[in-house]
Order: sequence, then structure tokens, then C-alpha cells
Amino acid sequence: MKFKKYLVLLLVSLMAVIFAACGSDAETGTDSEAETETEETETETGSETTENEEDGTSSEELEGSVVIDGSGTVYPLMALLAEEYMINEQEGVSVEVSRAGTGAGFQRFLAENGTDFNDASREIKDEEQQLADELGIEVKELKVALDGLTFVINPENDWATELTKEQLIQIFSDESIQNWSDLDPSFPNEEINTYGPNENHGTYEFFFDEVLDGADLVSTVNLQQDYSTLVNLISEDPNGIAFFGFGYYVSNQDKLEPVSVDFGEGAVTPSLDTIGEGDADYATFTRPVFTYLNVDHATEKPEVLDFAIYVMNNINVFAGETGFAPIPDEEVQEFIDYLEGL
Repeated sequence: MKFKKYLVLLLVSLMAVIFAACGSDAETGTDSEAETETEETETETGSETTENEEDGTSSEELEGSVVIDGSGTVYPLMALLAEEYMINEQEGVSVEVSRAGTGAGFQRFLAENGTDFNDASREIKDEEQQLADELGIEVKELKVALDGLTFVINPENDWATELTKEQLIQIFSDESIQNWSDLDPSFPNEEINTYGPNENHGTYEFFFDEVLDGADLVSTVNLQQDYSTLVNLISEDPNGIAFFGFGYYVSNQDKLEPVSVDFGEGAVTPSLDTIGEGDADYATFTRPVFTYLNVDHATEKPEVLDFAIYVMNNINVFAGETGFAPIPDEEVQEFIDYLEGL
């Protein structure tokens, strides 16, 4: 009887040992599988990081906001880049793009807790740079594209489709030129209505400084803050003529006609092929456009620096879509190298 009892106890102990061993194997298998899954996940993450590094932007999911103001001319390009960035790169980052105008934008940029970027259709002025220095704001100029100052007329205007540079200057600065026939006897005896962006805009300043050489505009000129208002005014006025960036003509070709300009060697129509620096046919009315970066914000806020790098990596991809000519690749690379070194 005692022998049977010992036999039963022996069998129970043996079974317990067997179950314990099986449980240990199962746990070891689970740990091994978990380690394998972890290694695979780390490998996949590392691959994504490499791809993003090649694109120049952060592999991390960023959050926060980027605030941009300034030039109405540069606005369509920067707004497109912001949209692409938020959709395809960093969904957690909000990029706000406004268009107060270059001068008004610098006032928001050069201030305590100012904007991160200021778009500009002219270079920063000495007094603006001095203010930045006084405020301790480090500013970096980033050249983003080339724009052609474009003069536009109503499609019904079939007489002023080609004008010389001198005639354009007369139209906007000579008080004695009131009717089209004053400019050319073959033109209609109808009053010339002149339009343009107001003093908040770098386009106005470029026109005033570089084209009119500081001469006053005619007293009757109608200056507007909003470029869409200028488009509508010209589209409704057969005797009107306005100036603004080439991109606004491109996006409103169904409402406007460009004026071909004779700089002395025949009329040149502004286009992505003629706009450019140096020997380009439309070089006289070509200007670089910029965005200015608050370097301190870029070093303190990863999303600001990441967006700046994205902009320069993609600027020539999207420039043409919004009516801008690209800048040389070597210039782009210089800016990228600077930003990646921050």
C-alpha cells in the first residue's frame, strides 16, 4: 500500500517537472519572437530615417507651428510649399502663410515674438537690418526665385500690347501723359487709368526705385493692397494698365494681357523663358525674391528649421507652377548647406 502511494507521488512530481520545462520553452519562444519583431521594427525605422535624411527633412514626427508673413508676390509660392509640407511631410505642423506686403511683413518679423519668416520681393533695407541688430535678431536671407515685373492691360486693349521701357515710365510718372493719344498719336484719345500695389509691397518699392529711379508716380494712380483687386480692376477697364509680379498674370491669363516691352532691341514678352538675370531677354525687369528666416527661431524650434530646409530642397520644383523662374542649383545648395549646419 505504501509502495503504491510512493509511486503515485513520484508520477505527480515527474509530470510537474515536465510541465515546468514546457512552460519555460514557450516563454523562451515568445521572448525570441518579441526580440525578432523589435529588431525588424528598428530596421524599418532606420530605413525611413535614411530616406528622410536624403530629402533633407527630419525623420521625426514634429509638432508645432510656423508663421510666415510678407510679400503678396511671394505668397502663392510659399503657400503652395506650406500645403505640400503639411500634407506630405509633417502633418503635425501648422504652417500659416499671410501676405501683408514686404514692408508690413518686416514690421511683424522684426519684433519681440515676431514671425518665423518674412517673404520679400526686395532685399531687406539698411534700417530694417539695423532694427534687427538692435533687437538681437539674427536674420538669414534666403533667395527663393526670380520674378519678372509685368505690365498688364485689358484684353480689349489692342493698341498698347507693345511699349518701350521709356513709354511705361512716362505712363506712370509724367503728369502730361493723360490720354493714350498723348503717348502715341495713333492710340485712342481715351484717358489712361494706372494701377499698382501700394507702398506696403516690395513690388511698389522695386518699381519706384529701380524702374522710375525715384520719380513720383502720377497723382491719379490707383494703388491697392490686394492683388486680386488689381486683377479685377484691369479686367473691367479697357483703358487701364497695371504692374505686378509675373505670377499674378499667369494665374489670370483669361482676364489679362501682358505688355511686351522693348528695352532697345525689340519687344520682349515676359515668360519663364525670358525672365532671368544676366543676359536674359527680360533681365531689365527681373528681380530676385526672398524669404528671410529668424535664425534664433530656427535653432529653438525644430519645425521652423525643418520647414526652411524643405523649402530650399523643393523651391525649384514648385517655382514654375506659380510663375517664378528658378534660381541656379548651386545657389540652392549653398542655402541648404547653411541650414543643415545650424
